[in-house]
Amino acid sequence: MTILSVVGKLISWLFGIATFLAGIINTFWGNDPFFGIFLIFLSVFYFLPVDSLITMTKKIIRVSIGPGLSVLAKVLVGIFIIIAIIGVGELFDKIDMMMATFNFN
Repeated sequence: MTILSVVGKLISWLFGIATFLAGIINTFWGNDPFFGIFLIFLSVFYFLPVDSLITMTKKIIRVSIGPGLSVLAKVLVGIFIIIAIIGVGELFDKIDMMMATFNFN
């Protein structure tokens, strides 16, 4: 395993966890719980067991997709997630609501 591979997997895990947490916040604080559930669903693709399952499935059905294409797909979906969370999801306002709920302010 190369250092680049390890760094890529670490970034994938961290982005998946951050997206999952943003999905939890959007589900319970705010006016659109389905958007939060959608984010939780998207975060699953950044965790290694699902990534390994996709790789195994590509080998079983003999689909030849280069490794660069799957990385590009993850990056493009990641950009979509970031824009959706910050712009449409108003994450920072929902974090303020969450903090007020738990009296952290």
